[in-house]
Amino acid sequence: MILTRGARVTGAALCGVLAVIVASWLVRDIRAADFGQLMRYWAGFQEARPNALPTTTAMDAALLVVYVVAVVAALRSAVAATVLVATGVVTLAVRLPGLWNIGSPAMESSFSDDLRARALICAFAALAAGIALLITAGAGRRPPAGSYEQLPTRPGPGASATGFVLLSAVGAVLIAWEIRQVVKYPEIFPDWYVGGDRIMHGLTDPPPGWSTAALALLCLFAGVSALPRAVHARPFGLVAATLLLPGGVLGVVRIVHYDLLDHFGSMPTETQLTLASWLFEALVAVLALIVLAPRGFADVPGPFAPGYGSGYGDPGYGQPAYGAPGYGAPGYGTPGHGTPGYDSEAHPAQDAAPPPGQQPPAPGYGYPQGGAFGPPPPPSQPPPGW
Repeated sequence: MILTRGARVTGAALCGVLAVIVASWLVRDIRAADFGQLMRYWAGFQEARPNALPTTTAMDAALLVVYVVAVVAALRSAVAATVLVATGVVTLAVRLPGLWNIGSPAMESSFSDDLRARALICAFAALAAGIALLITAGAGRRPPAGSYEQLPTRPGPGASATGFVLLSAVGAVLIAWEIRQVVKYPEIFPDWYVGGDRIMHGLTDPPPGWSTAALALLCLFAGVSALPRAVHARPFGLVAATLLLPGGVLGVVRIVHYDLLDHFGSMPTETQLTLASWLFEALVAVLALIVLAPRGFADVPGPFAPGYGSGYGDPGYGQPAYGAPGYGAPGYGTPGHGTPGYDSEAHPAQDAAPPPGQQPPAPGYGYPQGGAFGPPPPPSQPPPGW
């Protein structure tokens, strides 16, 4: 289905509002904490000393990219409806924990009342915008106006298979680490997922466990959707890869900053697996973006749709494909009137008129019967080598 013009504009406006909300918090942190120190804080460097406690994480920067791209896609893309759905789902998943975490005692001791009040207002606004995106995507759909209109696209066979392997694998890795976290540190459960005094995180962001679990489910959903080449596979896969990229890149930055690979052989097995996971996440995010970013194939019913043939000679362009029997118009190159050796008495069936209302068969390349549109008449001479 395709979005109406009004739905596209509404969706773009909502994504723009979400982008402004995230950008305002990022600007606040850059000005209050110093840009260089903010980057060190996001990367998890021990020597990070921000002037003020940041309210954001690297995920907010990724969300800003998602919202900006969603604005453009809502106005121009054939998959605008699924882009709005993916953006709305991610927004709800990321901002929902803020409703009960922003006012927690841990946040009260770390941030001022003014900041927490603004963060709560922004959380409600983001959730309302996320719900509105889902409603807009559902209510603004319409069937194509004609064969000239661009239809939603699906990922190609290679892109779908690659996306399935990459996103499903990284989603399984993230879930495995979450299981290990709960088993090894049961005392932090459930604060690790729903927030609490024992776990510190950004003022506007969800707890780390919640964030990782949501990202893992998003990767698994996008990966499984890519296998049957679903229309929503590309938008969800691109959003998942974008949100996955900061964690992998910052992990690689930590590896380089502390020269961890120099001592990789002497590290405990769990530490080695951690470093390998960071590298794997960064690689998967980059590859998934490269594979899923190109436009896919039109979402048409069956191998060919009327008016959407894949080339000269395809159905939908008003002409049959090349091939036997025959090349020319009906009767061209076959025994008939004017052909040497033709005997009308020996072939009475060929001279018989067709039943009323029925067109005679047109084998081969023949000119379509009764149609105002179609290919030009066949040439007067067969092609060379016929």
